[in-house]
Amino acid sequence: MDDERATGFGADDADDDAATPQGEPIDLDADQADDAAALPPPAWSFGDNPELADQLLDLVLAGTKTATATLVAELEQAGEPVPGRGDLSIVLDGVGHPRALIRTTDVQVLAFRDVTEEQAAAEGEDDRSLASWRREHEEYFRRVLAGGAAEFSEDLPVAMETFELLYP
Repeated sequence: MDDERATGFGADDADDDAATPQGEPIDLDADQADDAAALPPPAWSFGDNPELADQLLDLVLAGTKTATATLVAELEQAGEPVPGRGDLSIVLDGVGHPRALIRTTDVQVLAFRDVTEEQAAAEGEDDRSLASWRREHEEYFRRVLAGGAAEFSEDLPVAMETFELLYP
């Protein structure tokens, strides 16, 4: 995705207060507002392939998916920090078009084995059960770790991020 598409997403005028294209205010504290004015939020898609990106984005847009899980090892491998409360992100669809703006509301880092039923349900995927979450995420995490320094283990730390949809 090029920077022009990311920076133009949801922004009419950089001098305005943070707002959605519909003019609804985005509640940012002073530090977040300064950061938001200086740099566009990172743009990324869910999953590891275009089909999965679109499926998960649809769940976000429907209000079903309000959380996501990322292995800390995956973040380290990509040179990215663990998300923080208040972080903004542009979510891309499977072909790289910006489709949503989300804000992180909470992050908990815990072992894969310690993810709760509630956290699994908030991801909104499959039947929303913990058993399904563990099965699908173990398969996904094994794919993203393949060839890297870490191997999957139920002891690996997972960043469990909850978020709110700000746009659309």
